[in-house]
Amino acid sequence: MQQNKVLLIAGPTAVGKTALSLELAHQLNGEIISGDSMQVYQKLDIGTAKVLPEERAGIPHYLIDIKTVDQRFTVAEFVTRTTALITAINARGKLPIVVGGTGFYLQSLLAGYQFGPSDGDPDWAFRQHWFDQAATAGNQVAWDALNQVDPATAATVAPANLVRIIRALEYYHQTGKRFSEQADVPDVQLDARTLCLTTDRSRLYDRINQRVDLMMADGLVDEARWLFDQGGAALPAGKGIGYHELFGYFEHQRSLADAVDLIKRDSRHYAKRQLTWFRNKMTVTWFDLLEHPEQRREIDQQLASWLS
Repeated sequence: MQQNKVLLIAGPTAVGKTALSLELAHQLNGEIISGDSMQVYQKLDIGTAKVLPEERAGIPHYLIDIKTVDQRFTVAEFVTRTTALITAINARGKLPIVVGGTGFYLQSLLAGYQFGPSDGDPDWAFRQHWFDQAATAGNQVAWDALNQVDPATAATVAPANLVRIIRALEYYHQTGKRFSEQADVPDVQLDARTLCLTTDRSRLYDRINQRVDLMMADGLVDEARWLFDQGGAALPAGKGIGYHELFGYFEHQRSLADAVDLIKRDSRHYAKRQLTWFRNKMTVTWFDLLEHPEQRREIDQQLASWLS
């Protein structure tokens, strides 16, 4: 069984994930994969806190600027693309580092099984249908569907392993064959380590407020205006925090000051939801490098042990 190493750096917005990822990529011969649902969009740089090319210090970055604002990016596509990248980066003798705060993406990736190969191209709509079903009704509904068409595979998969369940369902959907009956599909599992950054809530909220002020100074209004002119909230990218709050300003429904306050409030609420997700739905190791920079040595020690 092939095992691919992958390091995940998770945590809420404005907690220092980008800086740590660049340090560790240099230190560990790594390449970075964005685990952020908004950084995939071209021309949305400021509001997504995107790592710009001149800031990447020569480190390859992936899943940034791969979509136009009218295109949808799904968790199924994220898992498929990221799994392929993890395999390729490992094959080059480098360490893939997935960095982001979109908890559902990271949790789905860590379900422990890659998509494909199958007898056809990825069926994004089919995959997303089952991710949506599981998000609404629980993973058991997908497992039950698999158990109906392929009980032999279902017996080997826990309901928690949603990615593998959907993979088997898709294989049956595309080929009419049971996953348990096909051969020569590589079993690729992830040897993953997840670091989750956090800090005192009041300090985090202050950093979020300051980040929003910096985004405004850097031209967030112009970036949001461009998105608004492309179609605004009707676009897949138009739901992002930092953008939809300004649409009301462009429509003369609120003042600019109120829009900025709303961005700060929504960003703080999102950070709280992120922390809750990582605490309750993922197995992570917590570090507060803002309050305790000496914990950086502990990170180095843990990663050295893991990589050896």
